[in-house]
Amino acid sequence: MTEPSTWVQITQSNPDHSRWYIERFRQMAAAGADLVGEARFVDAMVPRGARVLDAGCGPGRHGGYLASRGHTVVGVDVDPVLIDAAREDHPDATWVVGDLAELDLPARGIADPFDAILCAGNVMTFLAASTRREVLRRMARHLHPEGRAAIGFGAGRGYDFAEFLDDARAGGLEPDLLLSTWDLRPYTEDSGFLVAVLRRA
Repeated sequence: MTEPSTWVQITQSNPDHSRWYIERFRQMAAAGADLVGEARFVDAMVPRGARVLDAGCGPGRHGGYLASRGHTVVGVDVDPVLIDAAREDHPDATWVVGDLAELDLPARGIADPFDAILCAGNVMTFLAASTRREVLRRMARHLHPEGRAAIGFGAGRGYDFAEFLDDARAGGLEPDLLLSTWDLRPYTEDSGFLVAVLRRA
């Protein structure tokens, strides 16, 4: 059995956590907060009408934005409460309940590979450590040969950037570009955040 993620453990111990998370971001959006910088980053990477996988999509703010820009979006998240919110708020995308460590969309009737994968919101650091490399391997399998994955997370969350890059290579992904923010600031040795744009090896 796949080791449960930190997010699953949090929601098991606090069943109200997912609803709190959804309402928090709905309120921020209603107040005019910019919540889709990561999605704009991916939108700039691909042509209009691209296929995009939102891996660890949560309540769908990134995938929903990309769908509104004309892309074909599939969002996957382990939390069914978040997926229900995504379906309610962003009906133009396809939302799937699933564990990224067991990601197999062709088995669920979604056979075509993706031009881009977005994995934002520190998703990689919520994964169980034993599943990280497998998640990256499965992402690579879902990418089009010319596609790219954009993965971002912060330092100090129990997943060293060098370890992540080693896991990515072991999973079949090579870095094209490393940044320290979603707004394109360069990555340095002391960066507190990593945005890695990866391609299939």
